Amino acid sequence: MKRIIIDTNFYTAFKRNDPDALFLLQRAEYIGINTVILGELLAGFRCGAKEKQNRIELEQFLNSARVDTIVLNDETAEFYAQVFSELRQIGRPIPTNDLWLAASALQHGLALATLDAHFRAINGLLLAIR
Repeated sequence: MKRIIIDTNFYTAFKRNDPDALFLLQRAEYIGINTVILGELLAGFRCGAKEKQNRIELEQFLNSARVDTIVLNDETAEFYAQVFSELRQIGRPIPTNDLWLAASALQHGLALATLDAHFRAINGLLLAIR
C-alpha cells in the first residue's frame, strides 16, 4: 500500500513499535490523517499521563513530508452518507467517527490502515489491515 490513511488504533500500534505498523508506514509514500482521528488522539492524550510528550511526538509525525492532514468537507459528507446508508441497509452499523474515516479514505482513494475488522463491510474501501 503506497497511499494510506490511518486510524487511531493504527497510530497507537505504530507508537508501540508494532512490526506490522512500522512495516506499512516505512513503505507508504503518502500518509493521510483526518481531523476526526486527530481529535481522537488529542482527546486520548489529554486523558493520559503523558500528554505533553504525546503531543510532541504527534507533531513530529505530522511534520513528516509524507504526512498530510485531511480536512472534512462537503464531498466527505456525501461519502459519509453513502457509507452510512449502505451499512444501515445490511444491518452492520459502525461508530460515527469510523464512518468519517471511511468516507475520507473513499473520497481520496486511500487504503485504510486500521486494526478494526468492521471496516470490511464497506464496499469499495481498500484496507491495509492484518
